[in-house]
Amino acid sequence: MTEQSTLPLLAIEHAKKSFGNTEVLKDISLSVTPGEVVAIIGPSGGGKSTLLRCATLLETLDGGSLSFGDVQVAHDENGRAVYAGKDTIKKAKEQFGLVFQDFNLFPHYTVLKNVMDAPVSVLKRPRAEAEQHARELLAKMGLSGKEDMVPCELSGGQKQRVAIARALAMNPEILFFDEPTSALDPELTKEVLKVIRDLAAERMTMVIVTHEMKFARDVADRIVFMDGGFIVEEGPASSVIDNPQHQRTKSFLSNYEGE
Repeated sequence: MTEQSTLPLLAIEHAKKSFGNTEVLKDISLSVTPGEVVAIIGPSGGGKSTLLRCATLLETLDGGSLSFGDVQVAHDENGRAVYAGKDTIKKAKEQFGLVFQDFNLFPHYTVLKNVMDAPVSVLKRPRAEAEQHARELLAKMGLSGKEDMVPCELSGGQKQRVAIARALAMNPEILFFDEPTSALDPELTKEVLKVIRDLAAERMTMVIVTHEMKFARDVADRIVFMDGGFIVEEGPASSVIDNPQHQRTKSFLSNYEGE
């Protein structure tokens, strides 16, 4: 193992974020190591999605620091987050992929074009190479034969699997999922969770915001329970789900008993 791989792939320290007078992230520190699967759980409004949006640079932190491996994106200066320049941000964005709950596919692009577009336009990969890789990823997602369809011809589960293939096409070090099954019915949820389970088995580094507790327990190495803008409890997945220590965690998980 090289020296580089011992660095956390993601390190967030003392993250703070407010919208107006509402403090959404109050003092969050989280690191993710290579090959680790971290599930973030908690009630709506607890700060999970905001943390993910700050980690993936869709929102900026007010305070704290953020880095991907040795790429320092933001550092804390007198309680204020100061962001690096454009080139560093671009380098950081190449480290991760993001899968949204509502797919965010280009509706007028074919499935194949959705997957191969960014590697060609952003990473400047040769078109033939990007196409071959895209076809391999779609086959891996169980979508062979769908390459020439457009998103409106697909089921929700198929769209989400295209979205996962699109994220993987950029060869990210780490994948973020923001409630990837919340827009899907139970049958389609199973399809998508199977794909994520397979990626976990391959030791893909992932951070997953989810309401699927059984899935989180089975697939995640570590679970982070957030509420009120804080990390209330974190630990090995089975420990947090089966034997939570904090009363707030117990109360939250009691709603999922027997899932």
